[in-house]
Amino acid sequence: MPKIDVSKVAEILKKNQIDPAVLRRVMEEMNLAVQPDPGDEEKPPAVKKQYVIVVSDPEGKLPKMDFTGWVLQIPEGVSPSTTPDRVFKAAYDFNASKKGRLLPVKTVGEAFESVPAKHYKEAELWVKTKEPVIVLRTNNEIPKD
Repeated sequence: MPKIDVSKVAEILKKNQIDPAVLRRVMEEMNLAVQPDPGDEEKPPAVKKQYVIVVSDPEGKLPKMDFTGWVLQIPEGVSPSTTPDRVFKAAYDFNASKKGRLLPVKTVGEAFESVPAKHYKEAELWVKTKEPVIVLRTNNEIPKD
């Protein structure tokens, strides 16, 4: 259906000698009708995001090439060195379950991808990325211009 400008409609109505009060009401209604609804605005598509781990390495002790890892959360005040044990506990609990006996996990990567969150929750561990992400090194300095 062809679209017509509101001002052209007003001119046509004036030419046909429509009562000014009716013309004003019709024009107000048409102006309200052509205003976009606040919910009708097109939103740009959501930007896909990924997690990246940036590790400070000012002394250059880490390997020069990039490597991968997983993003996890543990309770505050708990030693990070307990994290592998927490992963193993969740994997053992999963392997002891019915589904785990059918499809046991054998590697840490499989554990992050396959073990349900309830097993990690019991071990007070929260997996933020089921798939490995790239770990980047930095010397922890901002270069001068």
